Amino acid sequence: MKLLITSGGTSEKIDQVRSITNHSTGKLGALIAESFLARGDKVTLVTTQSAVKPASHPNLTIQIIKNVQDLLETMQPLVKTHDVLIHSMAVSDYTPIYMAGFDQITASQDLTEFLNKTNVQGKISSQDDYQVLFLKQTPKIISQVKKWNPNIRLIGFKLLVEVSKEKLLAVARASLVKNQAEIIVANDLDHAYLVKQDSVIEATTKEEIAQLLLTHIHAKDNL
Repeated sequence: MKLLITSGGTSEKIDQVRSITNHSTGKLGALIAESFLARGDKVTLVTTQSAVKPASHPNLTIQIIKNVQDLLETMQPLVKTHDVLIHSMAVSDYTPIYMAGFDQITASQDLTEFLNKTNVQGKISSQDDYQVLFLKQTPKIISQVKKWNPNIRLIGFKLLVEVSKEKLLAVARASLVKNQAEIIVANDLDHAYLVKQDSVIEATTKEEIAQLLLTHIHAKDNL
């Protein structure tokens, strides 16, 4: 079986020396990859430079990306050639388009003028006491997966914080249907739930999540 796994967290550039990112370590993705490699599967891991990675293995291929655009361009051809996608990467929801000094913003009559600008400096000046950063939404890659390959088996992930269990599971179920996934792994930093069409399984550790996904994928593969 050929698995495509994403892990770590993307980073979006503000200028040549600054970026916005998230705190994802890539540990879960690495554990999942190791579990399938131990089973004899072939794994392509799309991850980031700083993320935790599995030990070298003859059935492991690693591709390094930085931002959402890299991820999009890398994943599209890979999705077409793999049997399963486990999309555990923390993908940036927004990317910077322009940073402006507070004085520029307050003097503007129309903030939309900043939406078509880009930062051209190698390093934006730090002279201003305040800066305003304009962001735009990045593409939702998980929503493209079944368009690229209708037959791929999709496992998605959803993180929400400070929400009830009911809300977390409702959002996961909506994502399950919308993205035609087999499982959405929903978590709120304290608890994780593997949400299927007809069941919910709670997992308490990253190792348990990896083993549950391994069991699910291979159980269905053997039907």
